[in-house]
Amino acid sequence: MTDRLHEPFTAEEMEAMRRAGRTDEERTLDGAFEKARAVGKRLPFAEDVLAAYYCVRDPATPRQVKWILLGALAYFVLPTDMIPDFLPLVGFTDDIAVLTAAFGAVATSIRPEHREDARRTIDEA
Repeated sequence: MTDRLHEPFTAEEMEAMRRAGRTDEERTLDGAFEKARAVGKRLPFAEDVLAAYYCVRDPATPRQVKWILLGALAYFVLPTDMIPDFLPLVGFTDDIAVLTAAFGAVATSIRPEHREDARRTIDEA
């Protein structure tokens, strides 16, 4: 029996990891989009979440920006976080903190057209 921990991944293993990563990314993006649309105008930062969604979807967005935003959107979508979202007034405070930090780090990458798409999505909901 060989020690596989120190061997490089095979091409098949790398492709399987890429497919799994794409699936997780799609699930995160779909979840963030649906959650932001569902709470729409009642959530003060729904437009920011949707703008981040459109920024990640934009092929011109740098990869590192996409990863930062995906991490923040994943935290927003996760049903378990530091403060449960169903608690009145305080439920989204941890989500706001994470999203604000991420948006601050990538502010120049979220372009006006991303914000316009977000506003249009909220108006259509």
